Formats: sequence, C-alpha cells, structure tokens
Amino acid sequence: MCYVMTKSFTLTFCAPFILMGARYYYSRKVILSYLDCALHTDMADIEAYYMKPTGSCFWVAVLQGQVVGIVAAQSREDDNTVELRRMSVDSHFRGKGIAKALGRRVIEFAMLNNYSAVVLGTTAVKMAAHKLYESLGFRRVGETEDYTLPGMTRSPLERLFFQIRYSHYRLQLHEE
Repeated sequence: MCYVMTKSFTLTFCAPFILMGARYYYSRKVILSYLDCALHTDMADIEAYYMKPTGSCFWVAVLQGQVVGIVAAQSREDDNTVELRRMSVDSHFRGKGIAKALGRRVIEFAMLNNYSAVVLGTTAVKMAAHKLYESLGFRRVGETEDYTLPGMTRSPLERLFFQIRYSHYRLQLHEE
C-alpha cells in the first residue's frame, strides 16, 4: 500500500521501522512520565500517604534481606472500601507466591478494619496479574478503554502510538 501511494521502495522499506520507532518512543515517554509522577506523589512520601492516614497501610516483602515486593492499602471512606495499590514484585522473584501473600495481607487488613470491600484498578497487560486477582477472589467489574495514565499529555501522537486498558476489580467482603 505504501509503495502504491509513494512509488518509493526506500519509504516502503523504512515505514515499518519508523512506525515501530515512534511506538517505542511514545510508549517509553508515557511510562517514564507515569513513573516520574508516581515518584513525586505517593511514592515520594509513603508515610504521609499510607502510614499516617487512618485505614491505610504499606507493606514491604523482604526475602533474604532484599526488598522483593510492595503493596499499599488506601482507605476510601466515601464508600467504606479500601483500595489495593502499588502491588509490585521484583521480576526475579515472581512465581514464588509473594504477590499472593501481599494481596492476602491487604484483604486481612480490610477485614480487620471492617471495610465492606477491597477494590483495585490495574493496567496490567500480563494475564498472570489478572489471574492472581481472580485467585484472591476479586471479580472484574469494569474496564476503561484508552485509559489516561497520570503524567500523560494526551497529544494526538501519544494517543496514536500508546493506548492502554484499565481493568477495575472488586472483592466484596460483606454487605454494608
């Protein structure tokens, strides 16, 4: 199609590489902006966001003296739920049950603090993450197509080369 339109072998040959390069550039730009945003908000002051507020907490998984995972629970008092946030396990330690243990810790925390449900949102593209949440009892309750990550500018090129789906999960602990 490119050759028919341009009559150029060079452009026809280069077009896929240009498109892949643009996709890589904008994906990297969005992800780095998101990380920068996270590192300058809640992750910059874990104590203020997760340890001081009533009904919130932060856990660190340590294995052989090394931090291998984290998870946070943040109170959402408007609907008596707690949000599971920032779950992450070092890639070298995945598949060892660490994420499941962290998830269970948030669920236990929610039950001890009498929350009606645990909610979470994820942009995870790996099916293993979704299977983990479902194995913990969460049910997918919605999805947002073309989600805007914090730090995104939503420029036309960014929207063209980087799109992400945001999944909403809920674990009902008891009726309110």
